[in-house]
Amino acid sequence: MTQLIVKNGFVYDPLNRIDGEKMDLAISDGKIVGKVDEKKAKVIDASGMIVMPGGVDIHTHIAGAEVNSGRLLRPEDHFRDVEAKTAITRSGVGYSVPSTFTTGYRYARMGYTTIMNPSMPPLEARHTHEELDDTPMVDKASYPLLGDWWFVLEYLRDGMIKECAAHVAWIMVATKGYAIKIVNPGGLEAWGFGQNVRNIDDPVPRFNITPKEIIRGLCKVNKLLHMPHTIHVHTNNLGKAGNYATALDTMKCVENLALEDKPVIHITHCQFSAYKGSNWRTLRSGAEEIAKYVNHHRHVTLDLGQVVFTDTTTMTADGPFQYGLYQLTSNKWVNHDVETETSSGIVPFRYRRKSYVHSIQWSIGLELGLLVEDPWKIYLTTDHPNAAPFTTYPRIISWLMSRNARDKTMKRINKRARHKSLLPSINREYSFYEIAIVTRAGQAKSLSLTQKGHLGIGADADIAIYNINPELVDPSRKHKAVRKAFENTAYTIKNGEIVVKDGKIVKSVRGKTFWVNPKLSSPIEVADDMKRRFREYWTVEYENYSIPESFLAASAPISVKTEV
Repeated sequence: MTQLIVKNGFVYDPLNRIDGEKMDLAISDGKIVGKVDEKKAKVIDASGMIVMPGGVDIHTHIAGAEVNSGRLLRPEDHFRDVEAKTAITRSGVGYSVPSTFTTGYRYARMGYTTIMNPSMPPLEARHTHEELDDTPMVDKASYPLLGDWWFVLEYLRDGMIKECAAHVAWIMVATKGYAIKIVNPGGLEAWGFGQNVRNIDDPVPRFNITPKEIIRGLCKVNKLLHMPHTIHVHTNNLGKAGNYATALDTMKCVENLALEDKPVIHITHCQFSAYKGSNWRTLRSGAEEIAKYVNHHRHVTLDLGQVVFTDTTTMTADGPFQYGLYQLTSNKWVNHDVETETSSGIVPFRYRRKSYVHSIQWSIGLELGLLVEDPWKIYLTTDHPNAAPFTTYPRIISWLMSRNARDKTMKRINKRARHKSLLPSINREYSFYEIAIVTRAGQAKSLSLTQKGHLGIGADADIAIYNINPELVDPSRKHKAVRKAFENTAYTIKNGEIVVKDGKIVKSVRGKTFWVNPKLSSPIEVADDMKRRFREYWTVEYENYSIPESFLAASAPISVKTEV
């Protein structure tokens, strides 16, 4: 039984309302405990350092067919960034789409210990879990794509909400999924025939259902199943001028489904859905309108999708969006239709400071982060790797904590975008307490991962210790020191074991895979018609579709009692 004491650090633990209090933490057998035998425990002296729960990333594309296709598409991404082999770690490559082991090591060095892969075609779940199992250092989960799944569309069209809920429960077990993911609802089905939907009231071709009905239907399903996370929505019209109105319509359409002021919808990478204007030339920020709405409603949460000026690889199930990006850039492009389930696309991309559009996008993300008043409603992401690699999080933290850091970047962006930006009018600077919310506590709460994101007794002993003294360093002025501290932890502790010390991996560990196991009132029955349609429309027979629990290297099912 491993025992540790983290002594004398400045602890930021928002879920337990601890704001920089100097205190000790006791760890035994992978959990936070009240006390341990000090004579037997290893002591970590955290004097002059910040102690936070391990980071939680609610949305990062790190595994599965699209990520692997991105790696194949971009050999130039490999040699740019190499992870050298050590006595403890494996070698790896990749800047924007790093290999599996490299992904785990880099997250651990930043103090992250739990990450969520947000895009899993059910048909490709087996491959996704193989890659997740191959990603060390972190716990993880994945969200199956259900907003364009034929059976789901048919059940919702026919008003069969309970039957749809039973089907989604089956999918969660079959794919070992964690949350309902909806991407461009209806648009991906239309894309199979070279089309798209224009707004949330535009009927989906051949299905006689609208995106609004899909969103509301799956929101009801989510509630019936008592899923730990809300529906996780990538809105229609992503990446198009004027789409802030679609994002607002999407949030409004489930307003009356919320109870007890609890969130029922999560809008992901909201920066890409917060554009005013009618074309790229007239593009401007819709962040103020979205933030105003979110500030006055409690049923919605967001994550940023913050752009950073760098080279990256875009990838999403939103096939029509990626086709548009391919037409815009003439870059390499992968288009993939996943049978009756979803689509996907991949296009390399570079965000440039001198581009008006890219500079506006950079500004919008930060505007959202700073104008949404409650940090429990908005979380730090880059929609890795779409807006930037996850390794840029420390830079974003410095922008959120320092107006001075923002101003320095503002001086280097496109001049016309600088004049349009709302950032010069915003003085807000995040505190370390708020950074702890948007990078771990808020995300863990949104995912209902009760053992993550905090340092209370009984929590998983996932801890990040950053070498920066909040009594001596003003993050507003010393933003470079903040960025440097968040790039490499002094210590990362995973399940009570020291896995990173001074930015170096000192132990490689395997993380768990969380998945949801809905408990229905009666066993799930799969109709013969469904099996027949598997034979007719899928390349995989129904009997080979489900993933057995034994397939996961470290299965961590979460049982939920449903109303079905």
